[in-house]
Amino acid sequence: MTRPSLFGSPLFLGFDHLEQMLDRVGKNADGYPPYNIEQIGDNRLRITLAVAGFSMDDLQITQEDNQLVIRGRQKDDSEGRIFLHRGIAARQFQRAFVLAEGIDVESAWLDNGLLHVELKRPLPEVRVKTIRIDTKTNGAATIVEGRPERG
Repeated sequence: MTRPSLFGSPLFLGFDHLEQMLDRVGKNADGYPPYNIEQIGDNRLRITLAVAGFSMDDLQITQEDNQLVIRGRQKDDSEGRIFLHRGIAARQFQRAFVLAEGIDVESAWLDNGLLHVELKRPLPEVRVKTIRIDTKTNGAATIVEGRPERG
């Protein structure tokens, strides 16, 4: 059974790529590592991930199309060690965030086990475009404003 499309309405034209991105991100939601998203200004955001035990060399941040992808992979240093209890797993992760068009990653830093990524959202431009309406008579071109129209 197929699930109904979120953007299946004929009023949403050209949004199928958004649904695909949401599906990809949804498959990636295992809850690790935990994160916060804060608004730190009118057009600024900060993502903070709890990455205790990871060094800068263990972390990678990339922007792939409209996705911010954060990956972590720790080196296994357990060789020769005997654990009586191992509650801190050296596990890898991948966390992806879908970014709106035009959002830029400004900076990233690691501080006390927290990875901070700052984003800047551009101010929206107001775009108004007037569309010329042509007239046609039985498929023949007509003259509007002294120039032939496409027929």
